[in-house]
Amino acid sequence: MRILAIGDVVGTVGCRFLRSKLPALKKSERIDLTIANGENSADGNGITPSSAEYLFSSGVDVITGGNHSFRRRECYPFYETSPFLLRPGNYPESTTPGSGCVVYDMGRYQVGIINLMGCMFIENLEDPFRTADRLIRELGTKITVVDFHAEATAEKRALGFYLDGRVSAFFGTHTHVQTADEQILEKGCGYITDVGMTGTISSVLGVKPELAISKFRDKLPVRFDLAEGECRMDCIIFDIDEKTGRTAEVKRLCIR
Repeated sequence: MRILAIGDVVGTVGCRFLRSKLPALKKSERIDLTIANGENSADGNGITPSSAEYLFSSGVDVITGGNHSFRRRECYPFYETSPFLLRPGNYPESTTPGSGCVVYDMGRYQVGIINLMGCMFIENLEDPFRTADRLIRELGTKITVVDFHAEATAEKRALGFYLDGRVSAFFGTHTHVQTADEQILEKGCGYITDVGMTGTISSVLGVKPELAISKFRDKLPVRFDLAEGECRMDCIIFDIDEKTGRTAEVKRLCIR
């Protein structure tokens, strides 16, 4: 089976670009399941019911999140009613809505999707390594895919190697910069440190460059507005053997 993972979709600009490119890509690459990180899909960051529905109606099957998952309170009830909208599984179960994993039933087989968040330089959450152990046991699926939303490259690499042989594919999100290290690890896990971003190319993580410059230079609060212009959709395809649950091929893409 072929699983497509799409990098952080940024605002209305990114959502519209995804919708313009995804149907043709799914057809040409014979995609069976599409996962996209949507925690920045609402303008001004975060995710709303409308931005989530837009992504679903555009052809995304499962939406994953990150440190902005709970930025917009209007989406809290949506987490409870939509099982395919995930948030990082290492948030406290007792205080946060939604779930960090889901089983996607594809008829002949089932796919487990896990969403986790790093602890280095982001949030002080439950250890993602132990959370991964727990969620893998709970899912019990032969084919399992992980979106690890994390800042530190070392943390991403370490968790990827830790899960090799127990998950089918592992992709990082959050930095909005696509890395060129796609590979198949020793025990069959397809891997990339960061899949990248879906949004405006001439930007700082999707934001107008002058606003990001002002923030870094002047150290004062700045309202981040989205940049406009030519866009790209960073993504990766994992070709997974249904019998073994191992990745047979990895293909990194940048769609313009």
